[in-house]
Amino acid sequence: MDVAASCQTLPGLVPSATQCEAVVEENELLARDTWRMRIRCPEIARQIVPGQFFMVRDQGVGDPMLGRPFALLDVWDEAGEPAGVDFGYLVVGKLTGLMTSWTRGDRCDVWGPLGNGFPIPAAGRLCMVAGGIGQTPFLAVAREATGARVYGNPSRSISKRPDSIELCYGVRSKEYLAAVELFRETGIDVGIATDDGSVEHHGFVTDLLSTSLQGESPPDAVYCCGPEPMMAAVARISAEAGVPCWLSLETPMACGFGICFSCVTRVKMDDGTWDYRRTCVEGPVFPAEKLCLS
Repeated sequence: MDVAASCQTLPGLVPSATQCEAVVEENELLARDTWRMRIRCPEIARQIVPGQFFMVRDQGVGDPMLGRPFALLDVWDEAGEPAGVDFGYLVVGKLTGLMTSWTRGDRCDVWGPLGNGFPIPAAGRLCMVAGGIGQTPFLAVAREATGARVYGNPSRSISKRPDSIELCYGVRSKEYLAAVELFRETGIDVGIATDDGSVEHHGFVTDLLSTSLQGESPPDAVYCCGPEPMMAAVARISAEAGVPCWLSLETPMACGFGICFSCVTRVKMDDGTWDYRRTCVEGPVFPAEKLCLS
């Protein structure tokens, strides 16, 4: 089946998104319980930008019935054209457990791109802070910021690239480190923190951020994704240093395009009051000062 021919738009919901039958190309174990999957879906690959996500659902399976959201790791090309997307996933539930058995040629339902993505990196210094599987969206951010790749349709352009880019990456232990070599291949600085001290810094990833912010050349912007308590700490540390911070929420979702309202989060309005916004539509990336995290 022609994958492109099997796509359809989602009119009135997310005009830029399509729903596709995608084909699995690769599925490899990266680290403990952490996998990278490559799927063929050119319509999504041509449009998606760093920080956006898509929903994936197993075909013909009633349990689990709903799809699950996965952030873009990167776009892959074939014959010089975007052919599909790579994404990382951590085995935590029924669908991700089933996904480990998917092999080349298997098919799944995919809809996207969804959400707003990260802002285009500006001049200065960019620090990306990741916890656990939260490193996933930052490979595309780094490749865009360094000029290694362009994303979106029309493509996003960067008038002046960041002077430096660093990734502060925290995991429980070295066996959970995933795709570190891909980040280092982009030429960015990678600092690692492990809860048990098995690799590099023994402690929290927020320790690395604090050190960076207190250095001679502190970052001008912070992008963050990971467990909510970690993101709350990153938001606080960044605010104390007077550095703008954007958080990508990992909120559970059911539909991905704003109908079910299952992924709402509290957002501070311009007049100082609080309201609720859908993570899948108005997010998943929010300015840190707009969120109320625990």
